[in-house]
Amino acid sequence: MEPPQRRAEGAGPFTTRLTWHRPEGGTVVWESRLARKRGALSVHGPGGTVATPPTADTQALDRLRRLNSVASVAFFLGGILFALGAGVAQFGSGDPVESASIYFVGGLFFNTGGYTSLLQVLNAPRHSPGSGALTTAGWRWWGYEPMRLDWLSAFVLFTGTLVFGVNLLDSFLQGLSVEQTNRLIWTPDVIGCVLFLVSGHLAFAEICHRSRPCLRSRSLGWWVVAVNQFGSILFMVSALAAFTRPATQSPVNADIANWGTLCGALCFSLGGALQAFERP
Repeated sequence: MEPPQRRAEGAGPFTTRLTWHRPEGGTVVWESRLARKRGALSVHGPGGTVATPPTADTQALDRLRRLNSVASVAFFLGGILFALGAGVAQFGSGDPVESASIYFVGGLFFNTGGYTSLLQVLNAPRHSPGSGALTTAGWRWWGYEPMRLDWLSAFVLFTGTLVFGVNLLDSFLQGLSVEQTNRLIWTPDVIGCVLFLVSGHLAFAEICHRSRPCLRSRSLGWWVVAVNQFGSILFMVSALAAFTRPATQSPVNADIANWGTLCGALCFSLGGALQAFERP
């Protein structure tokens, strides 16, 4: 007889943690991020001991490792290139095309990391309702699952990387008026930053199992989310400082814009490096 479901937890309408009793004592806990990243369930023994043995099959675990490697490398390189682009803008020749070219290549890596994060959600092992087991479905390149918090967070993140792509492409345009610069370059930048912040908030809700952020300093996943969210905040500060004032036809503060991008990008690079260790 399968262990009955004991408790469901999550943020709002989203379920991010399920707990079952075990007939022999103790409990089995499914957590959205743990199952997606490591293909594992938490097993709490009768004596209070906790273990997270891999529960998914070998094929699923290999899939998770490959996707995690691609995503972590993509975010690491994307962050490094964005930091380099900001460094060139702040300390280099001042040629906007040079820094825009570096940003654009970095943006392609961010696109790759965002889409791979979505693939992680779509192809992660799922829990079987009413039992403490994980099952693996066939490979999918796309899926629409808005009632899953992890899907929503990854989808918003990927959308943000695409919006940033619009900003990066428009950065190559020359001879723009102040109004055109703010509409074609600054506005997509701000929208992309907002989407990154929303994605980070949803990721916090998934790992905290509630709408408010929490502190879990012993959790590697929490640190990945926290570092990336801090990077998103710095990106937003940079974007606000990059607004071109019509009266002066210059940014609000170019130094803050460049340093905000540089430090925020390094946060994403660090998040990518940490993510490399959050695997089966």
